Amino acid sequence: MIFQLLLLASLLFSLAVLAILLLNVLTRAWPVFQTRGIDFLTSPLSSDPAQAGISQGLLGTIVLAVLVPIFAFPFGIATAVYLEEYAPNNRLTRFIQINIRNLAGVPSIVYGLLGLAIFVAFFDSIGLGGTRDGRHLLAAAVTLAVLVLPIVIITSAEALRAVPGTIREAGYGVGASRWEVTRKLVLPAAVPGILTGTVLALARALGETAPLLLVGGIVGGFSTPEGQSAVDTLLGNYTALPLTVFQWAKQPQDEFRELAAAAIVVLLAVTLFANAVAILLRNRFERNW
Repeated sequence: MIFQLLLLASLLFSLAVLAILLLNVLTRAWPVFQTRGIDFLTSPLSSDPAQAGISQGLLGTIVLAVLVPIFAFPFGIATAVYLEEYAPNNRLTRFIQINIRNLAGVPSIVYGLLGLAIFVAFFDSIGLGGTRDGRHLLAAAVTLAVLVLPIVIITSAEALRAVPGTIREAGYGVGASRWEVTRKLVLPAAVPGILTGTVLALARALGETAPLLLVGGIVGGFSTPEGQSAVDTLLGNYTALPLTVFQWAKQPQDEFRELAAAAIVVLLAVTLFANAVAILLRNRFERNW
C-alpha cells in the first residue's frame, strides 16, 4: 500500500507540474491570440513585436513533421524487423542492440554536429546545396530523422517482441515462410505498439532546437520570396517553431515573451495533431486485428 501511494503521489506531482506549466503558457499567450488572432499565424518574423508572426516557423515545422517520418520510420522499422525476426541471437546482435540503446541517449547537439559534418556537406557535394551550401530544410529533416532513429528501432523492436510466439508457430504450422509470417501475422499485430513509438519519436523531433541551429536554422528574420516552389522551400532559408521560441525568449521586451508563449501553444497544437493522427491509425489497426 505504501508503494502504491508513492506511485500515486509521483503521478499527481507530475500532473501538477504539467498543469502549472500549461497554465502559465496559456495565460501569457492568450493576450496575443486575443489581439492578433489569425494574423499571428500568417505574419512573418519581424523585429517589431506588434507585427511579428510565426508563418515561416510554422511552415518549417510542418515540413519537418512530414519529412522526418518519411526518412526515419521505414529504416527504423526495417531494422527492428531484422533484429527481432532474422538476426541470430549472438554476441554481434546483442552488441548492436546495446549500441542502439546507447545512441538513444546521446545529446541532440551531437546529432547536430553529425548533420553539419555529413549531411550538409553531402547535399552540397551532389548539387543540392541550394542558396546556403547544404544548410536547408532537407538536411535538417535528415538530421532529425537520424536523431529519432534509435527511438523508432527500440520501440518497434519492443512491439515485435510483445507479439505472442504462438502466432509465429501457427503460421509456420500451415507452411508459411518466415517472410509471410512476418508480413501477414507479426507486423499487423505489432503495428499498434510501433505507432505508439512513432508518436514519441515525432514529438521529440518537433521539439528539438540544437540540431537545427547547427544545420542552418535561422533564429532571426529573413524574407520569403512570393510564390516560391516546393524545391525552393526545401533548399532555401528556413526556421522552425522551436527556433522562433528560442529567439523570442531571449529578447528583453515582455511583448516578445508573450509571443514566445503563443508560439509554444502553436507548437503544442501541431505536436498534438500529429500524435492524434498516429493514435487514430493505431486504434484502427487494433480494431482490424
